[in-house]
Formats: sequence, C-alpha cells, structure tokens
Amino acid sequence: MLKDEALVPNMEFAKPATGEQIQRTVEALEANNIHAIVVEDGSEAKRIFFELVPEGAEVFLGASMTLEKSGIRDEIDKSGKYDALRPRMFAMDRATQGREIRKLGSAPDYAAGSVQAVTEGGQILIASHSGSQLGPYATGAGKVIWVIGSQKIVKDFNEGMRRIQEYCYPLEVEHMQQLFKLSTAVNKILIVNREIRPGRSTMIIVKAELGH
Repeated sequence: MLKDEALVPNMEFAKPATGEQIQRTVEALEANNIHAIVVEDGSEAKRIFFELVPEGAEVFLGASMTLEKSGIRDEIDKSGKYDALRPRMFAMDRATQGREIRKLGSAPDYAAGSVQAVTEGGQILIASHSGSQLGPYATGAGKVIWVIGSQKIVKDFNEGMRRIQEYCYPLEVEHMQQLFKLSTAVNKILIVNREIRPGRSTMIIVKAELGH
C-alpha cells in the first residue's frame, strides 16, 4: 500500500498501447486459452459484450469503472433483461443473510469486470479490496468476460505490479472517497497465467483508453 503523501497516479500507465503491443498481447492470451477480441471504442465493446451474454443470463459484475463508462453495468443492472446478481446481493441483509450472499456470488453463470494489468506475455493481474470477484474469475463462474482499455497492457509482471500500486491504487482511493468517503487497499491480487478450460474466458480489448 502506498503512503497517503504518495497518492499521485503515475500517468505513464494511462497511455494506450501501440498496435504492436496489442497484437503481441492478443497472441499470448490466445496461446493461454483466453479468447481476445480487439475493438475500437467503448460502444463497440458494449455491442460485443452483449453478443456474448444472452438475455436472461445470470450475471455477476465486479466493480469496474470500465463497465460503468461503457454502459455495460447499467444495461445489466437496470434493463431487466438479465438476472443481475449484484443488485440482489446489495438488497440483502449482510447480518442475517451473509451465507446466502456469499453463495450467490461465488458461482454465477457469467462473471464480468475488468483487470488492472495484462502483460504482453498474456498474464492477467486483478487487484481487489474485498476479493469478492476473484473467486468467480478464478474458477467459480461458468464464463468470464473482461473488458479493458489498452492502457492496461504492460510489458511484464513487475510492470503490472507497478501499475497497480502507482496508478490504479491512487485513482481508486480518490474514487472511493468521492463515492463513500472511505479509503481502500490492495488486499488481494489474482494472477491468471492460463485458462485450463478453452472457451471459458474472453478479454475484450479497447484500443482507446477506457477506465483506469
């Protein structure tokens, strides 16, 4: 965790990747059994996303600025066309229904969100405060869809960890302060090296910057 006085995001991690970097990343992800689709912008990402998720599907969304800015979150949670789990879970009482909440979110048919970094070698890094989305991403969900802006592509694991600490964390602290007057922390990190079930995981890569 960074000290409060150092909470200035390193903007070198905000630059969209080059076409060559995107191509290397796509090839590496595909070699790791993670299907990769490259799109131009958030609206195209949204269109592709809903081609992958049928109406009526049970969907768990991880907290994500990328899904929010692309309009995917509102479509899932508010359109009534999907069995959106997060609104159901938020409406439940954690004191008396904690077990039900935990079980409901642990094995959805679809889990979707974003990631903090993906390396040119096809390694994915996902940081979390609570870890609620990490279990479904790792193994619990039937299918996983990640949507990322190409600025999240990094050279290697070490650069990915730097991106989490130097860029994502400061921005998330600011975001949480604005929304809830709370702080946050990098408490848990999921590292995905390879998907053992072909066809389970898909990454939609937006050429432009999207989310953080």
